[in-house]
Amino acid sequence: MATVITSECINCGACEPECPNTAIYQGGVSWELKGITHAAIEADRFYIVPEKCTECVGFHDHEACAAVCPVDCCIPDPNIPEAEAILIARAQQLHPEQTFPTDFPSRFKKEGAAEPTDAPAPAGGAATSAAPPATAAAAKAAPAAAPPAPAPVAASLAAPGINIPPIDEWEVPIECHRCNGAYAVAFRHFRSGVVFRCPYCDGSYVVQSPMHNFLAGELRTFYAQWQKIFADFQARRQRELAEFEERQRAELENLNQKLRSASLQFKPPGAPKKRAGIFG
Repeated sequence: MATVITSECINCGACEPECPNTAIYQGGVSWELKGITHAAIEADRFYIVPEKCTECVGFHDHEACAAVCPVDCCIPDPNIPEAEAILIARAQQLHPEQTFPTDFPSRFKKEGAAEPTDAPAPAGGAATSAAPPATAAAAKAAPAAAPPAPAPVAASLAAPGINIPPIDEWEVPIECHRCNGAYAVAFRHFRSGVVFRCPYCDGSYVVQSPMHNFLAGELRTFYAQWQKIFADFQARRQRELAEFEERQRAELENLNQKLRSASLQFKPPGAPKKRAGIFG
């Protein structure tokens, strides 16, 4: 297997129906192969069964799960690279009723794609990909284009004792309508049509356009106001600091003047005195 679902999975379930090999299962759900049922690999999030994953070789020129994942958590596993020949052979075993043409779809055939260098040699003289060797990480399929995110007002704003994250990193609170459980997702994932799953009861929450547009507007307005207030505060603080320094310089100069005057008014002990004349 060269594709895994990372811990960033939000359990939206978008990837499961896209898999041509039914290799993706919901957390806690047992998986099946050749009539044999096996225990779930993951308990809390969707997972991919290694024995059933072909990286969509034979079906698509990209990994379908990665293309629909809203958080880009379906990625190649650099620890378990597999060659195209191994993957198409697995596809043939999983689908013996299907005929795969010699020019079967494969992400390895896309421009810039690469075969894993340490993949095992194919059995039975199967043809290998002509792509040049490279690491498996370079072969990750490009995700589907997401709706444009709000234009950033500032990368990060900070005030004394307060840190404000970028808009895309802002945590959006969600309350499950089924169990009233509360959880949060980053705004960069909060896009129209995305389905979130409650981590407590698996209840669905679908983001609607009015919802997304309202939050985007509120965040933009807040950031614009915060940036202006913070900039005004910084400017005022700079002016006050300059005025304070000027006052202190004047105080220092005044002190120096007093010290110089004192040195002229007071004579130290033992200072030479003018003697009186004989006839004085």
